[in-house]
This record gives sequence, C-alpha cells and structure tokens, in this order.
Amino acid sequence: MTDRLTDEEKALLLRLAREALEHGVRGEALPPLDLTTLTPALRAEGASFVTLTMNEQLRGCIGALEPYQPLAEDVREHAVAAALRDPRFLPVTPFELPRVRIEISRLTRPQPLLYTDPDDLLSKLIPGQDGVILRDGWRRATFLPQVWSHLPQKEEFLNHLCLKMGASPDLWRKKHLQVETYRVEEFHEPQP
Repeated sequence: MTDRLTDEEKALLLRLAREALEHGVRGEALPPLDLTTLTPALRAEGASFVTLTMNEQLRGCIGALEPYQPLAEDVREHAVAAALRDPRFLPVTPFELPRVRIEISRLTRPQPLLYTDPDDLLSKLIPGQDGVILRDGWRRATFLPQVWSHLPQKEEFLNHLCLKMGASPDLWRKKHLQVETYRVEEFHEPQP
C-alpha cells in the first residue's frame, strides 16, 4: 500500500471508531460527520474492516471488501456493525465497552489471483501479507492478512477459509475457485 495514512489520520479514525462504537452500543444515533474537516485520504472512498477484541479474543469483525463511501464513514459504520451485527457473537454491552479494543484494517482493492492448479495457488500466496477472498458461485469468504498469525500454513489457511465459506475444507483442492488477494494497513488502540 503506497498511500499510507499519517499517524494523525490513524489516531482520528480510531477516535471516530471508538465514538461510533460507544454511541451504537448505547443505542444512540451517530452524530453527523463533517467531511469538510477531514483530510483528503479520510474523505476518499475506502474499504475497511473493524475488528473488536476483548482479552485478546475476537469479539466482532465486520467490513467491506470494496470501497463505496468515505473511509471515515466506512470505519464508523463497521465499528457499530462489528459490535452489534456480527452473527457469531451476542451484541457488545455497555459494560464491556471499557475492555473492548479496536483494530482497523484499511484495504487495497482486491486483485484476481490467477493460478493453474492447487500447487500453483499455494506457491502464489504470501503469508502475513495477502488477505484472501475465495468465491465459489454465490458463496464467498475472506480472511484478513492478520489471520495468517493463527493459521500460518497455507493449506490450513485455505481449508479454514473454505469452511468459513460453508464448503468442505478441501474444496480449493478439488475445484478451481475464484481467488482474489488484497493488502491492508492495520492499526489499533493500545491495550485497555
């Protein structure tokens, strides 16, 4: 990612995410965001994922793979969605707010990864750098690059991604899937 955010922009996005999270969890409407006060990078369309953790355990993660709104709005929207609409978890409660840690991942546009067979696919993936999207018809799943730290073996990574997509873990070996990769710029709040 060549157009990196400044430390000030990262800090502002984390603050906006925290404010949105607190408003959302308390059932309050988000205050309007004055885009004219933001830098061009935060006003530009951007895709993000917001990941919430508590005690270093996942508590929610929601995002978009393609940009469709200003990055600052995208982060606010996904902070609330990660807290309240991740189907894997109960909604975050006001009691939990002080212990929830926010991580933001700003995504590049996904690019098709062309490959000939399963071995070629394995050879082209870059652990720790590539976010991966698998598509099989209407089914789709993604793992952010951070997931490589939990699933460092390429085969295991793809197996779990197929499971997340609702398919058998070895589908990537049996069928030629549509694969896209992307990179992220990740930053987070300090431990609470």
